[in-house]
Amino acid sequence: MTQALHNSKDFKSAAADQAPSLSATPILRTNNRQDVQTEVARLTPWLDKVGASVIRGGRKAAHAKLDTMKPAAYGGSRNHVDGAVTRLSPYIRHGVLSLSEVRDRALAMTSAKEAEKLIQQLAWRDYWQRLYKARPEIIWNDAEDYKTGFAPSDYAEALPADIQAAETGVAAIDHFLRELIETGYLHNHARLYVASYICHWRRVKWQAGAKFFLQHLLDGDPASNNLSFQWVASTFSHKPYYFNLENVQKFTGPSVDTRAQTNEALTGSYEQVFNRLFPNLDYNA
Repeated sequence: MTQALHNSKDFKSAAADQAPSLSATPILRTNNRQDVQTEVARLTPWLDKVGASVIRGGRKAAHAKLDTMKPAAYGGSRNHVDGAVTRLSPYIRHGVLSLSEVRDRALAMTSAKEAEKLIQQLAWRDYWQRLYKARPEIIWNDAEDYKTGFAPSDYAEALPADIQAAETGVAAIDHFLRELIETGYLHNHARLYVASYICHWRRVKWQAGAKFFLQHLLDGDPASNNLSFQWVASTFSHKPYYFNLENVQKFTGPSVDTRAQTNEALTGSYEQVFNRLFPNLDYNA
């Protein structure tokens, strides 16, 4: 299911109030996916609006996906939402595939030079995990001060309802939010767009956005997710990450509505967007 079933006070509260006694519930043993979906829906009535993701679990599905990997094409297209990304992250996150297994398969498919960008991304994932182990206190707390010209108290604590419902009125952002909620997956570049919109356009604390992502991502990992959010927010970077509509148009395909009239908040040059988002900073500094 695309809604995470752990690490949520709201979930635990809902489960206590609404769930049947799971201790007496027999384990469903079947290979029929529809039967599993029906049973999960019965056991979790509070998730009535959440359906099964199109991403299939299991070692067999993971290896089938691994075989479609295109490491040579990955480097030049990975920033495009329709690029040759692997979509292996859910399997890596849950231990179905190891980082070394993916690396070795990539090297078997092409040269080390052509697989370099893909292997670098695997290394980044390993780095986030090692950093989490070394500095667990920064996973939910600001690693550094904001570099946005605003104080932490200037940011809202809670994620606005329109973002949670994918009804912000910014067409591209709403498209990405719906994809996240409905599939449990989102391309990394789209994650950066949404995270930046949450932190800088709406001035919401990165922790609220990170929690929302973890509620929906099938590959949701506190290290990669939260430290990436901090990189966007500037609490784990020397500057905030932001973008404009032209950038979204460059890296998305026709399935995403990137018209100026439906994405007014994102329009303008980088300098214009910067000055709107960070009025207390000097663009040329």
